[in-house]
Formats: sequence, structure tokens, C-alpha cells
Amino acid sequence: MKKVAVVMGSAHDIDVVSGAISALESLDVPHEVHVFSAHRTPAQAAEFAQNAADSGIGVIIAAAGMAAHLAGVIAAHTTLPVIGLPLSAKVIEGMDALFATVQMPPGIPVATVGVDASKNAGLLAAEMLAIGEPELAQKLFTLRKEQEAAVLNDNDEIEKRYNA
Repeated sequence: MKKVAVVMGSAHDIDVVSGAISALESLDVPHEVHVFSAHRTPAQAAEFAQNAADSGIGVIIAAAGMAAHLAGVIAAHTTLPVIGLPLSAKVIEGMDALFATVQMPPGIPVATVGVDASKNAGLLAAEMLAIGEPELAQKLFTLRKEQEAAVLNDNDEIEKRYNA
């Protein structure tokens, strides 16, 4: 199975990004984690992206806040799918990162999840890999069924409490 690379713009982002890592681990998806900055280490970010496919990577999650150019820089240097994970910052709560991530120019697409939605980034990466991996697709199906059961259980509890 191909790996998912999780790249963040700063080591300080690990607390938020850990949701993606946990999602990948729960599905036994191989992954690696890196810190590259679109602005402070642009050459290294580009080199990573250019060599990612040859390194066995199938999908890249790029997490960044503020100007959030990391996903776009990586996408510009690879044809692998890139998932942008905009991160919140103190100033405008991640809206700057969200807009920077979703407003890619034509020809350089970046899939984007919600602000700080790292679990969804991990699950989306797994779904992309599952296209050619039936065992992983089954794990994702099982996860969905578990989520369904949990919500229906919550519904039963709420109905018993408030609809007596």
C-alpha cells in the first residue's frame, strides 16, 4: 500500500495534525510526518514534493495556518493528490488559511477540508488510497457502520430521556 505523507508548516502544528495521524493509524495506513515551510524552507518543500511518488507516497496532507501556502507549493511540484488542511491562528481563526488553501489557480488543484479538521484529512487520504485497496475500503466501510451505530445509540438514549 502507498503511504500518506503528513506535512506541516511548523512543529507547533503537531497537536492539531495529530488527528490525521491517529485516523491513519486506526486504519493501519502507512504514513510519514514532516515539517516543511512554504516560506522558510521552500526548496526543501519542493524537493520533497518532487520525490514523493518515488518514495512510495500516494497522497499528501499539507497543514498550514495563516497564509497557508504549503499545500499549493507542494501541489505545484507533484501530480499526487494533495489535501490542504487549513489551521486556525489567533488573528482570524483560520479563515485566512482556509481562503488561501481553497483559492488555488486553475490547473493546480488542492482538495481542502475544514479548518483544523485533521481527522477528516486523514480519512480523506485513506479514502483516496482505498480506491485501489479493497481491504482498506472495507475498514472504512466498517468505520462508517460503527459511526452509524453510535449515532443511533445516542438517538435511543435521547428519545428515552426526552420523549417519555
